[in-house]
Amino acid sequence: MAVFGFARRAPAPAPADAVLARFLRGASIEVMPRTAGKVEDFRTLLPRGTRVYIAHIDGTPIEEMVATAARLRAEGMEPMPHFPARLIADRATLTDWIARYRGEAGVDQALLLAGGVAQPAGAFSTSMELMESGAFDGFRRLHVAGHPEGNRDIDPDGSVKNVSEALLWKQKFSERTDAEMAIATQFCFEAEPVIAWAEGIREAGVTLPVHIGVAGPAKLQTLIRFAIACGVGPSLRVLQRRAADVTKLMLPFEPTEFLSAIAAHKAAHPDFPIEAAHVFPLGGIPASATWLDTHSKDEE
Repeated sequence: MAVFGFARRAPAPAPADAVLARFLRGASIEVMPRTAGKVEDFRTLLPRGTRVYIAHIDGTPIEEMVATAARLRAEGMEPMPHFPARLIADRATLTDWIARYRGEAGVDQALLLAGGVAQPAGAFSTSMELMESGAFDGFRRLHVAGHPEGNRDIDPDGSVKNVSEALLWKQKFSERTDAEMAIATQFCFEAEPVIAWAEGIREAGVTLPVHIGVAGPAKLQTLIRFAIACGVGPSLRVLQRRAADVTKLMLPFEPTEFLSAIAAHKAAHPDFPIEAAHVFPLGGIPASATWLDTHSKDEE
């Protein structure tokens, strides 16, 4: 009897929408007390356990921040408040904020960043000073800011020297803390430069996972306004090209193409450091939540 051998076929790649769906599981979203107040119940919009960052804008009373965190906790979310170093007057203030968050909202994760003001209010001016303070000992998770397109506030000359050195410092800090750490980035619109940046920091020795910032669905004019105000760099050209196409000018912009490219690269390179998406709901929380729900369903 003849024995026939058959070559085993490699499994077919997953459909692009399934790859995106898998990547989007575990995505986080950002709110402010003002925008959160417009949502009747987060349980109707987001899966239980969703990480919800709470942006601390200059002038927002700590009472509103803590109340928002407590409400999110009560509705089944995982609140992650911002701690902007330059808005914190002194160590006593920092200790008080942490005590309130932990006591009233069970907060055990935080995003540490410098903060978007030119002059520090007091003792702290960088996220690294917050990390060194020891005040966050016992936190389960700490995230730090990342800047795929650089940051003119940190590197006025347009280079990435200072932001790169800061990331390496944070990498070393992560190696001596028990907290889980990750990099959460500013929102971007162009995949190729982001992929190159993520691969570049890994080659430089930064092994922290990256949560890539992305703008949720919004009117094009809204996104351009926010992008300019937030210092988004070269990827702004994606919006500008779209604005030049009158057939697309009035259509809402969605992050599907951008995140699909990131997700496909991650699927092909499992060690790629971008592991999750972080959504800035610039067109409103319901619109971003609906987009996430639609695109995180795997129909396979």
